[in-house]
Amino acid sequence: MLTEAMAAAAAAGGTAVVEAAGSDLWAWFRTRCARLVGRGDPGREDEALDRLDRTATVLDAAGEAERERVRDVHARLWQGEFSSLLESLEEADRERFVAELRAFKEEFGDGVTGGAVSGNTFHGAVAFQAGSHSRQENHFGTSG
Repeated sequence: MLTEAMAAAAAAGGTAVVEAAGSDLWAWFRTRCARLVGRGDPGREDEALDRLDRTATVLDAAGEAERERVRDVHARLWQGEFSSLLESLEEADRERFVAELRAFKEEFGDGVTGGAVSGNTFHGAVAFQAGSHSRQENHFGTSG
């Protein structure tokens, strides 16, 4: 039986999957998630990659009217996957797994809002800022 903290971590992992799907960071996330789920077994990693890709495909194909329902279903499916894995692990491995799921939550669970830039082209003077609560001062021209 999972503790409340483990169940919350599994739910956070499920949310992270649907938040990361379709984002610029999806390729990185899916690889990292598959490694976590595969736990060193290349066959299990490949199966996880297939399931992650199916999730991303279904989410991408969902129409506007059904998008939230489909996201909820897939978040719960991945929560179940993570819960099952947690139940099968030894205590020390559970702690590492929970820590990784919490990291997913921090990085992806509330929507992918920062941390990566992809496919941009800049011409001329550019001000670019990334991160939470960061501060930036820009001075363009010869007086800066």
